[in-house]
Amino acid sequence: MTRSRNIPGFKRMALSLLEQADVVVGGSRPWDIQVHDERFYTRVLLNGSLGLGETYMEGLWDVERIDQFIHRLLLQRLNYRVQPLSARFLAASSRIANRQSRSRAGMVAEVHYDLDNDFYQAMLDDHMAYSCGYWERAETLQEAQDHKLALICRKLGLEPGMRLLDIGCGWGSLVRHAADHYGVEAVGVTISRRQAELATTRCKGLPVDIRLQDYRDIDEKFDRIASVGMFEHVGYRNYRHYMKIARRCLDDDGLFLLHTIGQMNTDFNVDPWIERYIFPNSELPSMKQIAEAVEGIFVIEDIHSFGADYDPTLMAWHDNFQRAWPAFADRFDERFHRMWEYYLLCCAASSRARQMQVWQFVLSPNGIPGGYRRPALSG
Repeated sequence: MTRSRNIPGFKRMALSLLEQADVVVGGSRPWDIQVHDERFYTRVLLNGSLGLGETYMEGLWDVERIDQFIHRLLLQRLNYRVQPLSARFLAASSRIANRQSRSRAGMVAEVHYDLDNDFYQAMLDDHMAYSCGYWERAETLQEAQDHKLALICRKLGLEPGMRLLDIGCGWGSLVRHAADHYGVEAVGVTISRRQAELATTRCKGLPVDIRLQDYRDIDEKFDRIASVGMFEHVGYRNYRHYMKIARRCLDDDGLFLLHTIGQMNTDFNVDPWIERYIFPNSELPSMKQIAEAVEGIFVIEDIHSFGADYDPTLMAWHDNFQRAWPAFADRFDERFHRMWEYYLLCCAASSRARQMQVWQFVLSPNGIPGGYRRPALSG
């Protein structure tokens, strides 16, 4: 009885918020949503982004273009205005507890990265690079990832004979490229068993060592270090410790390139839906948090921001995912299919709304004499 009295009130509130984003329930535009179950309104108002994502996974609503719908919500900052208690608790726990401790570090591999190598091969480019591409002069996903890897190697000034460490190497895209094109000896570490297995196979015949290892256990010297799309799993309470580990492993005249997704505000907010279903214990750093973490450990030589490039990267992954889905429909169910398309398109919308950033930092232990000059992509 109480629930039936509350539903109209929640519906009125939800419709008012949607109206501010120029979204019409039952409308005909690509971003207008079709609600199939009235419980949608209560769930979203009570649970925020968690309720929005879960009700989509359950089929309570549909929309022709998830990315356009979410983009409109984010432009009105509705994700900040609908903050249920569960989201506030998650933010508080990120500040107080170490959700990315050594004992919890493997959870994201079990849930996400160990999913299915064939699945990721179908979704990603030939390098299997699972981070934002560089689209300044690219027209395809493959070109964007080619250019991203080349740019990283040029920023690091890689030369034959150098030793490169890749913290969070994924399926080996960077170490493979660096060893093949720049003649370096490379070590890649990952906590994903399936990533390590496939990366080892893909790097066969090259001077590359792929290790199933936590970053906290690395203790040897390298000329260069890179970390591409892994810092999002380190966590606020570990940022400074992470930087100290990178410093102990880097030669005094070395360079460290950190590529990470970031957020605009230092607010410890974690998206509850992403945290529960996609990246357990994930946490996006702010610029302030990174600066505080490196203070007294590294000199910040260069900051390169190209967060808008994540939008076309994610849209390309989504296109690949949808084309490949018939081959995987018998391995995963329709709930998984809806979950995955929601994840990719929501992140594309967040990048498009510029709430999700992408930064590349070049760091040195003592500062480069005469200063650092960011290299061009080529030439």
